[in-house]
Amino acid sequence: MASILDEAICSIIAIFHKYSSREGDKSTLSKKELKELIQEELCLGAKIEDEEISELMKGLDQDKDQEVNFQEFLAFLGTLALLYNDLLKRE
Repeated sequence: MASILDEAICSIIAIFHKYSSREGDKSTLSKKELKELIQEELCLGAKIEDEEISELMKGLDQDKDQEVNFQEFLAFLGTLALLYNDLLKRE
């Protein structure tokens, strides 16, 4: 039986590939795919604007290939987890 953490890791991988497989390179997220992932999978997504997605993409795309690979995506999730943790500590 998988632990909660194992399931969470598998979910992260599955969600990445659910969106990365929509167009182009199946192992990276385009700006459009990243926007769809954020809008559909994160509660903050409904409020995010195209300009914010562009800025986020610039920050995430460390190798400047106009795509977000899995490692860059994990860095994004790590930053989100830190922010969520700070918010939860305040409550």
